[in-house]
Amino acid sequence: MSEQTVNHATSTGGPVPDAATAGGPKAIWVFIEQVDGAIADVSMELVGRARELADPLGYAVVGILLGHEVNGLAPDVIARGADRVLVADHPELAHYRTLPYARVLIDEARRGRPEILLVGATPNGRDLAPRVASALRCGLTADCTDLQIGDHHIRRDDRTVKNLLFQIRPAFGGNLIATIVNPDTRPQMATVREGVMRMPDADPTRAGEIERLEPAFQPGDFALEVLDRRRRESTVRLKDAAVVVAGGAGIKDQAAFDALRELANLLGGEVGASRAAVDAGLIERDHQVGQTGTTVRPRLYIAAGISGAVQHRAGMAESSKIIAINTDPNAPMFQIAHYRIVGDAAKVVPMMIKALRERSAEDAPVWAAEDEEEGAADGAGGAATGASEGAAR
Repeated sequence: MSEQTVNHATSTGGPVPDAATAGGPKAIWVFIEQVDGAIADVSMELVGRARELADPLGYAVVGILLGHEVNGLAPDVIARGADRVLVADHPELAHYRTLPYARVLIDEARRGRPEILLVGATPNGRDLAPRVASALRCGLTADCTDLQIGDHHIRRDDRTVKNLLFQIRPAFGGNLIATIVNPDTRPQMATVREGVMRMPDADPTRAGEIERLEPAFQPGDFALEVLDRRRRESTVRLKDAAVVVAGGAGIKDQAAFDALRELANLLGGEVGASRAAVDAGLIERDHQVGQTGTTVRPRLYIAAGISGAVQHRAGMAESSKIIAINTDPNAPMFQIAHYRIVGDAAKVVPMMIKALRERSAEDAPVWAAEDEEEGAADGAGGAATGASEGAAR
């Protein structure tokens, strides 16, 4: 990998010119967020998606990494798909602060003129992206669930703009899916939540360039001083779970939620929830699945008492197997479920637990199969079938 160091002065204000107009190659930039030397998963997911979008267009993929003592992280970004990584390694960037981080990103965007700039919709990303978009006088679409490239015809001017970023996200309370485009200003900016895009495989043989940046800060950038940091590590790892058992508004009390926990434990999974269950105080927000929670892709997703609003489905629709339990035969969740049980989850879930325990007593492991996760899905599917028959009776 080749490396170079570049010193930069602070840029003047104004929008970013088009890269092609400036004579440089077009590129998709990804802000690489890191905390204490660990790159956020969403940043790597966005590098992978940027690679997929860039290849047909002949664009470069550029990661921009800010922090202190983070130079060693750049090769990991290249291995996930970046052609070049811009690294601003400075003591003042050791911990996230809005103004210093925005200064570097704004200055580099004005210099590098990216066609597209993607930021993870983490708490830091949601703070940083709007400030950068405002300074660059460009649009920003938040919490996208998909990114695509396409042509857009503007009827007012009777012109077609090619190769625009289609920024796709639920709108109007999730009642429709909006496709948002930015035909006139650059960069086209979007934030994307963790888990929405697939994590690319690392290729340690990939070659790329690493460019060291020397930020040019202004005195006003340090108006805020970090005196102390206190972090609470979440013990819930929904995104990595092979099995998720989730409860919604149909789970009326804590006892019914305890049954979900028992089922999850039997299957070696995690407990999830819809926003309605979280708002009702039945479970902590760390367990929330959906557009405003965590996006998951487990081998098995059990939706107990969840109607299936589009906001929730946006966070779990790509699960390999879905078991839905609901008293409403017209619940939207049934439209995407592989197993459908019309019944009260408070009665069906104990039936599933009983069926799984009986299988466990007969077959040793509940998921006695060559592939543990596939076996768990099949075992739960069999239990769901038995429970469905019991509920029907």
